[in-house]
Amino acid sequence: MNSASLALAERAAPRYTSYPTAPHFSPQIGDEQTRCWLGELPENATLSLYFHVPFCAEICAYCGCHTKALRQDAPLTVYKETLLREIELVAGATRARRVVSIHWGGGTPGMLGPARFAEIAECVGRHFEIGPHTEHAIELDPRLLDARFVEALARVGVNRASLGVQDFNSHVQEAAGRVQPYETVAQAVALLREGGITSLNFDLMYGLPRQTQEDVAHTASLAAGLGPARLAVFGYAHVPWFKTHQKLIDEAALAGAAERLAQAETARAALEAQGFEAIGLDHFALPGDPLAQAAREGRMRRNFQGYTTDAADALLPFGVSSIGRLPQGFIGNAADNAGWRRAIEAGRFATARGLAFTQEDIARGEVIERLMCDFTIDYGDLALRHGFDPDAFDAAASELAELERQGLLQLDGRRVAMKPAGRPFVRLAAAAFDAYLAKGAARHSAAV
Repeated sequence: MNSASLALAERAAPRYTSYPTAPHFSPQIGDEQTRCWLGELPENATLSLYFHVPFCAEICAYCGCHTKALRQDAPLTVYKETLLREIELVAGATRARRVVSIHWGGGTPGMLGPARFAEIAECVGRHFEIGPHTEHAIELDPRLLDARFVEALARVGVNRASLGVQDFNSHVQEAAGRVQPYETVAQAVALLREGGITSLNFDLMYGLPRQTQEDVAHTASLAAGLGPARLAVFGYAHVPWFKTHQKLIDEAALAGAAERLAQAETARAALEAQGFEAIGLDHFALPGDPLAQAAREGRMRRNFQGYTTDAADALLPFGVSSIGRLPQGFIGNAADNAGWRRAIEAGRFATARGLAFTQEDIARGEVIERLMCDFTIDYGDLALRHGFDPDAFDAAASELAELERQGLLQLDGRRVAMKPAGRPFVRLAAAAFDAYLAKGAARHSAAV
């Protein structure tokens, strides 16, 4: 990798789990617009539900999530009661009922405990149609999992669990502020399988403080040995201006661009050697897993939870800071607990920001999504399909040509194809089509 390419790796770019990205959402989208958009959903629309639980027992130094440490029980009960009201509010505003996907994220959803979690899930079941083919997934902290919570998960139909692993090396765990021995994760895996929850995802990370290529290979090997169907291998995003607790991390212990690239490649090689297929930018799955099948067939999608098979017509948000997507645009709940609760208790949607799509947003979003998922797109053909002239997105050509000169992608007319060596740089190719990027002052993490 030459110096010019390494410089590109250090260039900042969004992660493109949405387009337009969240920094460009506007406070002009609120309760009235949300109520209108929900009312316009047809009765046969399919739904995906996302529940955000913004609490953790403690904050990991590397964390980039919207969460806070909580050591009291009472706020969890209040949060549960407000979620129940929000479920009723949303259900009363739309005719759509059929749910194809449910995802619980955080924070740590397990903080709710078995009784509160079951009460919320049962409320969802009363107001929406949950079928045997609904994917019901939850993110879990292995350190907090016990048999009672697993029993509650199984009872309400949870069928996929994602475990936060990050790294199995003690010196990396200490530097990153999350001590979690291998035995803790192995015990959590055993509890889930005993409870009948056998579709397991692991989240790993590279670029953590004091982490080496050997550490990454060791973690990948141990993780694969526990038998997950999917793994995500995320690059640590150091954004202390946004997440101030990351100032606890010694920047001198963080890898540079060359080492980060090497660590990502080490993880890929280790997991492929264990039979996993590389999926998109940073996911891996066994060949028979639905995500691997969707990737091979060009059906994979990308949303706020990352790569997914979820093709629902609408993603409905529940909880503080949760973001949803409707056919008309994005809606984002208030990021402060008090503001979210006041709105719901008053019978109003807690939408504090959002964005109404233009036809150009939809077209550019599809270009970016297909690049992020498939690593190739003919943006001239796609422009035509959306009613634009083939040259509508030609302004991207100069940035794409720079990436081509570095050997990262190939251009054939308006067809873009990332080369294998260029796939870690796909966020930069996607950014070439981002019409909002130059307009904002938002800061982003390094592209690789």
